[in-house]
Amino acid sequence: MSQKTLQNYVPALTGVRALAAYLVFISHYEYAFDESFPQGVKRFLQEFHFGVTIFFVLSGFLIAYRYYDNFYLTKDWFKQYFKNRVARIYPMYFFLTIGAFIYYYFSGDPQVTAGFKQPFVLLLMNITFLRGFFQDLKFTGIAQGWSLTVEECFYFSAPFIFLVAKKYNKFYIQPLVLTGLGALLVLIFSHFNWYGFFGSFTFMMVYTFLGRCFEFFVGIQLALIIHKKGIGRTNNLWYTYIGIVMVFICPFIMSRLSIPQGWTAGLHNPWGIVTNNYLLAISIAIFFYGLLTESTILKKILSNKFVELLGKSSYIFYLIHLGYMYKYLHEGVNWLNDKVFVWYDKWGVEWHSPFEYDWLNLIYIFIILNGISILLFKTIEEPLNHYIRKSDFLIKAKKAD
Repeated sequence: MSQKTLQNYVPALTGVRALAAYLVFISHYEYAFDESFPQGVKRFLQEFHFGVTIFFVLSGFLIAYRYYDNFYLTKDWFKQYFKNRVARIYPMYFFLTIGAFIYYYFSGDPQVTAGFKQPFVLLLMNITFLRGFFQDLKFTGIAQGWSLTVEECFYFSAPFIFLVAKKYNKFYIQPLVLTGLGALLVLIFSHFNWYGFFGSFTFMMVYTFLGRCFEFFVGIQLALIIHKKGIGRTNNLWYTYIGIVMVFICPFIMSRLSIPQGWTAGLHNPWGIVTNNYLLAISIAIFFYGLLTESTILKKILSNKFVELLGKSSYIFYLIHLGYMYKYLHEGVNWLNDKVFVWYDKWGVEWHSPFEYDWLNLIYIFIILNGISILLFKTIEEPLNHYIRKSDFLIKAKKAD
């Protein structure tokens, strides 16, 4: 393959977003298959949270590819950079988080606040991403939104990471320094009862940027390789398939590990952390390298227009697949199931209901959640993204010639 440069937009990487979100969905609802799968399979599915690692490696790659050779330590550059990041991440998160606390106001669902006595303060901590630094509050609001605190920390740090890497040639030592800083914070604050602020090493390594920075650095390194070598290849190795096999070996390893007391997955085992944060991150980068440099059936599938649309709306899917939106849909399916049996009684028949099987109901809800995600993407997220980028928010928009 001849030396080529990579285009700024790669449809297959957008399709990967959908794959990552669906893996997380499976990890949260594997219990729906209690009667269908043996325990070992269910433990394997439980470790599909690694979709989050896919998001982190992908973010590291995309931010580095777009900005590593195009960043300037100027006020205007930072304003434009953060304007773009806000436009991409914040609007839907803000609206859906407000929705979670409105839901709490009417339902009193304790999962939204985790027992925190000041809901308004907690709302502010959620919309500012601060709750992600506290072990006791990490799953409040939109539970899965803890990962956005990690993402935002990376977005803020990325220009400085690039600066240190370029100016001081200290790229490889940076994740060691950041993880060491996280360990120091745990040693200091784990002795204080402050809602679990850096409350344990497991929390730091699994739920904070300081513990998970290596995943972003792996993505950055992949971007630097592509910048230097392009997508031309001189060997015939199928990195796409080698990478994807390695990727799925990692959750298998985690599924064989014991779950520490007080935690919920093999991920929380020390060896699970090593597998997820390091071995898995490298495996994902190999997989991405294959997608970028090879023409495979998997790349064609991930580049399909409909899969691409699912990838574009996957951020919303990720935010709504767990929490109040899912609960309303689940209650709706149960209501339909009751109604069906009322109708059967009136008709004097003993048929099966299409809503009596948990695994089938999960498929219904999965499809509906995707439909809602696409609708919200088309009507709210995408228009707001474009509006903010073209607005004078943070920095005056450039006029078109």
